[in-house]
Amino acid sequence: MKRTLRHSVAFIIFGMVLYSCSITKHIPEGERLYTGATIEIEADSIIKNEKELKTELETILRPEPNSKFLGMYLGLYYYYKNQKENPGFLNRWLYKQLGEKPVYQSSVEPFEVEAVLRNRLENKGFFYSTATSSFEEKEIEASINYKLNVTEPYKMEHFEIDSMPSPLYEAVKKETDKSPFQNNMRFDLSNMKLERQRIDTKLKQKGYYNLNSDFFIFEADTTQYDKKRFDLFLKLKAEVPKKATIPYQIYTINVFSNYDLQDSTYVAPERFNNKNYIQDTLFMKLKYLDEFVTLKEGDLYSPDESKNTARRLSKIGAYKYVNIQYKEIDSLETDSLGLLEANIFLSPLTKRAVRAELQGVTKSNNYTGPHLALTYSNRNVFNGGETLNISTNVGYESQFASGDDAGNTSLELGLTTELIFPRVLFPVKINTDFFKYSIPKTKTSIGLNYLSRSELYTLLSANGQFGYSWNANKYITYAFNPISVSYTRLSNTTDEFDAILDENVYLQQSFDQQFISGMTFSFTYNEMVDANDPNQFYLNTTLDVAGNSISLLGQETTSGEPKEFLGLEYAQYAKADLDLRFHLNFGKDRAQTLATRLFAGYGLPYGNSDVIPYVKQYFSGGPYSVRAFKTRSLGPGTYDDESDDDSDVTYFDQTGNIRLEANVEYRFPLFSFFKGAVFADAGNVWNSKTNSVFDGEDKFTSNFINELGMGAGFGLHIDVQGFVIRFDLAAPFHDPSLAEGERWDFKYDEPVLNFAIGYSF
Repeated sequence: MKRTLRHSVAFIIFGMVLYSCSITKHIPEGERLYTGATIEIEADSIIKNEKELKTELETILRPEPNSKFLGMYLGLYYYYKNQKENPGFLNRWLYKQLGEKPVYQSSVEPFEVEAVLRNRLENKGFFYSTATSSFEEKEIEASINYKLNVTEPYKMEHFEIDSMPSPLYEAVKKETDKSPFQNNMRFDLSNMKLERQRIDTKLKQKGYYNLNSDFFIFEADTTQYDKKRFDLFLKLKAEVPKKATIPYQIYTINVFSNYDLQDSTYVAPERFNNKNYIQDTLFMKLKYLDEFVTLKEGDLYSPDESKNTARRLSKIGAYKYVNIQYKEIDSLETDSLGLLEANIFLSPLTKRAVRAELQGVTKSNNYTGPHLALTYSNRNVFNGGETLNISTNVGYESQFASGDDAGNTSLELGLTTELIFPRVLFPVKINTDFFKYSIPKTKTSIGLNYLSRSELYTLLSANGQFGYSWNANKYITYAFNPISVSYTRLSNTTDEFDAILDENVYLQQSFDQQFISGMTFSFTYNEMVDANDPNQFYLNTTLDVAGNSISLLGQETTSGEPKEFLGLEYAQYAKADLDLRFHLNFGKDRAQTLATRLFAGYGLPYGNSDVIPYVKQYFSGGPYSVRAFKTRSLGPGTYDDESDDDSDVTYFDQTGNIRLEANVEYRFPLFSFFKGAVFADAGNVWNSKTNSVFDGEDKFTSNFINELGMGAGFGLHIDVQGFVIRFDLAAPFHDPSLAEGERWDFKYDEPVLNFAIGYSF
């Protein structure tokens, strides 16, 4: 063991020596590799927040040295490799991903950097500071040290507003009374710019339509003091247009609810709720459309109110773009007030659309076949912004197996109708002003599904939902379904299948409770809507509770047996999910992503139920889960269906009422629309109450970490403007179904190919 370790260390050292030599031999004669700069501060007085000042100064040091990874210049290494006459495809690709041009000592301009450092110190109030520099040179490397002699800073004695025309002066005075500027504050140019922007933003909300932050200027006067003190004055620049010094009021509002740029036909406006609505034919009923327009005639201009109106209108789902334009009415302008005409142009989406989706499905029970889904959408179906979606799906699968199971087939037919209203449907009228960011949507849906498995059974299910969803702000979304009902009916069972149910009480109970009536609530916080954010966080929590209200009406027909409602046995359970994700976007144009995910779910049966209904149970494995295992084939716990001669997973997927999963994936660009990925997944499902069929191997215990199925692989993703087609090839390296000493085994020769639409997380 020790000899092996010594050999490994020696091999690593030898490799690093070879790497160093390969870098060194390419450095031109008389040059040194630039390794970076340091800053040393000497001050005449105590500097408040010196650490923050030094950090800011370090950000302006130029040039930046070549980056390192574990002490090695990988980017520089692949740059030199790529300079060869025939570098090879792999080296060219690695250079494109990681390569960096060398930064030499001759690239550094110390005097220019010193000037920038002095300028930045002056902007921070440290006038008359000095900067010097010196190189520290080694055989093939050089670094530089900048020494800054920082003087005592100038500090503010008074802050005043200079003369400005009325009513601008009064408006600015109110805002400067709330200014963060305080006496004895250090001179700071960046803070002054921020203050100009703050005042401009606040005044824009008060109607100053033509105002600009650049119209303001700060002047500092040091002539009144012997020591380093100054008075600060906020002034208006010379020749600022008169229009910028008065507020503007919305005089009239015109809403073009069915706008077509190609059609210039005049249409007489219809007056409704103090707005002019223009539409050549009835497109949107005005009583519904008007709720989304928060602009009001007589109100002062407000960019926030304008953005709010545009956002609410775009959320209806009937318009492809919303454009709000303002026009000044010069003839009505006075010395103290200007007037605006607000024109809201709404361009409708295509009324009808059809979407098709084809998938190939392979399951752990060897059922394989195509699935086709068609969705028809009708937008603005009742002229109130409603959206009708009718979806149908057809799936046919055949079982590729040996023995008696060969040739079994599965036919699935589904039909779902969804009607979305862009408003709140509630017995009591709700003031939409309460939902400032966006008006909630009311969603209703009814679905039927038919599943027939040859030689086994027929399963007919129906479901219905009624609920609401709304955005509280840019990142937060709520969904609440107070009514969620489903019904399943098992029929045409064969003798073979009846025998399975008789032997598997757990499975039988999950089918017995045919009626589910409950409510669901979910909360989503999603920073991934901001594509420019390098650090994106996502959180989704869902609560599903069933059977509580209906239990008040339930009756016990047989002593000791579950209660029934309308002759149907109903389920009672509570189920909670937590989905956490974090994306780190980095590299050139932030094209590379390190994506991570953690999922946890738990279902608790109680009252009328001993088991969570089968359709509500968790599964693990598949293209959106642990990709090294086939869909629904992982777990529960350490159960191994292949070693169980009495296994009935040929007929049913492996599920549980507890689920834990963790995923990590590195995504990087290849070329054009193609992206690559390297990933690792871990997860499993368990049961809190042992199912005798699984011989106790499905029980969740404190040893769950050692029972996670783990796999790794790589993928090819085709990403066209957010539409992703994904191919992932993964192999398991920890299989909990094996004996404890045999679980760690990377089965790269038994990969699983996953095909899916969209990213897994």
